[in-house]
Amino acid sequence: MAKKINFKPLADRVLVEPEAAEEKTSSGIIIPDTAQEKPQKGKIVAMGTGKKDEPFNAKVGDQVLYGKYSGTEVTIDGAEYLIMKESDIFGVI
Repeated sequence: MAKKINFKPLADRVLVEPEAAEEKTSSGIIIPDTAQEKPQKGKIVAMGTGKKDEPFNAKVGDQVLYGKYSGTEVTIDGAEYLIMKESDIFGVI
């Protein structure tokens, strides 16, 4: 069951919950926090209403890929999220 978020993005913005960063390589080497890459994959947890005449191509619950430096990091109810425009999303997985 999805948790309830007390946040509603406006216009064409989406709220994305990023996946956790890789902590271990496929060969078993542990990656320290300072060397971990920012995740580029996450799940849409909330969406705005969209722009007039431009419906959203994604929906809440979709796994998406986005740019490495896309969005603005925010903390809502103790959890980390990214707010970004739908145009910053590359595609749905």
